Amino acid sequence: MRQSWKRSAVIVTMLVLVGTAVFLNWKYTENEAVETGTKILGESTLVSGEEGSDASEAEAAGASVDEQAVYTGSDYFASARLTRQQARDSAIELLQQAAAEDGAAQSTANEASEGIQVLASYTMKEAQIENLVTAKGYADCVAFMGDESVSVVVSTESGELTDQDVAKIKDITVNETGYPASSVKIMAAN
Repeated sequence: MRQSWKRSAVIVTMLVLVGTAVFLNWKYTENEAVETGTKILGESTLVSGEEGSDASEAEAAGASVDEQAVYTGSDYFASARLTRQQARDSAIELLQQAAAEDGAAQSTANEASEGIQVLASYTMKEAQIENLVTAKGYADCVAFMGDESVSVVVSTESGELTDQDVAKIKDITVNETGYPASSVKIMAAN
């Protein structure tokens, strides 16, 4: 009984922390977008040049999405974060279904719970890396954490990373993840 209470407390705490990290990341990027004049995901400009509040309005007007623009510049970072979050949400949903399935063994439920905790931990660490890197003065950053490695994509004003930039970012990443420096990949967004 006491063991399940502790586990439930840990899960609730992790979910609150992940929710807080996602909210802070969203709030920070929203403020940054307003300050820099960039678009926020969901905003659109219609073919006629009028502002729209929903991407479906642009589609209804016959506008097509410029896929090249989505994967370059600041839109790349928004797209990468969205894709990462959707993949995590799908994985968590599958793990929750496995744990809640009738007749599921306790070991299956435990493994699913551990998997959810690992994904929540990845999400928190990625958000922390992204926030710390942008706090160092870089334009934008997105981190992708896996079981054995972490990749960090950084936007700089020059479009290139110096050895000093790589060292700063690698130090942040190693400190936040505990992974060895050899497991950290850092690249500039083009």
